[in-house]
Amino acid sequence: MATIAKYCPDVKVHVVDINPKQIARWNSDNLPIYEPGLDAVVKTTRGKNLFFSTKIDEAIRECEIIFVSVNTPTKTYGLGAGRAADLKNWELAARNISKVANGPKIIVEKSTLPVRTAHSMRKVLMANDRGIGFEVLSNPEFLAEGTAMDDLAAPDRVLIGGLMTKDGIAAVKRLCWVYEHWVPKEQIITTNLWSSELSKLVANAFLAQRISSINSISELCEATGADVQEVGRAIGLDKRLGSRFLNASVGFGGSCFQKDILNLVYLCESFGLKEIAEYWSQVVKINDHQKERFARIMIKKMFNTISGKKIVLFGFAFKKDTGDTRETAAVYVAKHLLAERAKVVVYDPKVEPQQIVEDFKYYKALPEGTEFKDHVTIETDPYKAVEGAHAIAVMTEWNEFKTYDYSKMYASMTKPAFIFDGRLILDHKMLLKIGYEVYAIGKPYGVKYQNMDDLKSE
Repeated sequence: MATIAKYCPDVKVHVVDINPKQIARWNSDNLPIYEPGLDAVVKTTRGKNLFFSTKIDEAIRECEIIFVSVNTPTKTYGLGAGRAADLKNWELAARNISKVANGPKIIVEKSTLPVRTAHSMRKVLMANDRGIGFEVLSNPEFLAEGTAMDDLAAPDRVLIGGLMTKDGIAAVKRLCWVYEHWVPKEQIITTNLWSSELSKLVANAFLAQRISSINSISELCEATGADVQEVGRAIGLDKRLGSRFLNASVGFGGSCFQKDILNLVYLCESFGLKEIAEYWSQVVKINDHQKERFARIMIKKMFNTISGKKIVLFGFAFKKDTGDTRETAAVYVAKHLLAERAKVVVYDPKVEPQQIVEDFKYYKALPEGTEFKDHVTIETDPYKAVEGAHAIAVMTEWNEFKTYDYSKMYASMTKPAFIFDGRLILDHKMLLKIGYEVYAIGKPYGVKYQNMDDLKSE
């Protein structure tokens, strides 16, 4: 919405929420989310044509186009639990719009939703007893946290789906007009509703599939003596494949990838496509395996016991340049470590301490019957965090982690001191020279066969 306000000064944009604390932060200098470039755009447009408030009903009556961006988490109960999207918030929003609207409205799906959700929501909207008409469009986002503002300013494409009716086509054209303020017309794609809804799920599934694919190869590299970065570079130069999303890691996180794949799996199961569902579910299984494998290797390398040992997690956000921690690999790795009675310390330059505490509770990462303060400490200084620590585990690829004085850190740690690089961002040769015991995803450190001469001695 901030981007629309920036490029469409003739359009008045209202952002409304039921949470007054969130709105208060949007109206302050301390925005509720961290995204490079967002703060500057909000400050430039806020109070001019961008407004934040809790006056939801007033905004519904005033606005011609209503973007619905409510949370649609994976269901934890009932039919489809663990796979299907929970559409409760979306339906509540639709019912309120239907109740409050004072005339025809264009409703735009911005949340990632199952195919044919628009059809169901249109039924809810049209059930009003005042004869008010609504057109529902699908307009999914194709952006990455950390580069979202750039992605919105110069998108690869804008996708808008609508009904192939006179009113549906007119609604699509109206939304196209908004984006045409800064996006070339040829990059605005229009489709039917179902194609637009499915395209978002499939896009995220394909991206996650690449990550799980290279992560599966990282385990093979460790077993054979190959280097996953060299393999990734070699296949990435193939123009048919490209180099994006071929960086092996401890696993993907975020609000979209896992949720959307599980949604896709449930959709396939609903249509009786068993083999297709099994194919896509394997992407999530590999991701879960990678996180567990990373923790298991940490335990093994540290002499098969980490009880009482201090282990520092560098990073808690699911990726760099964001404060988002949803489905972060860090909390799952921490869960495995805590199960072995380790003492975990977390340092992240952007994630707020309260969010870390809430995530440990939400993802049930703490041993049963225990409190956060009994097992986990949050530090704001990385050098203080590692004092007396047995190991450092890099969980997020923050650039600042590359700049630390690891010699200084080594001097303050318990020996032998371990570093586990789950993001392949550190200088491993330098770390080995300092004296660290180093493990990195997909790297041949400690592998029996380092070169062909090793085979001759067999």
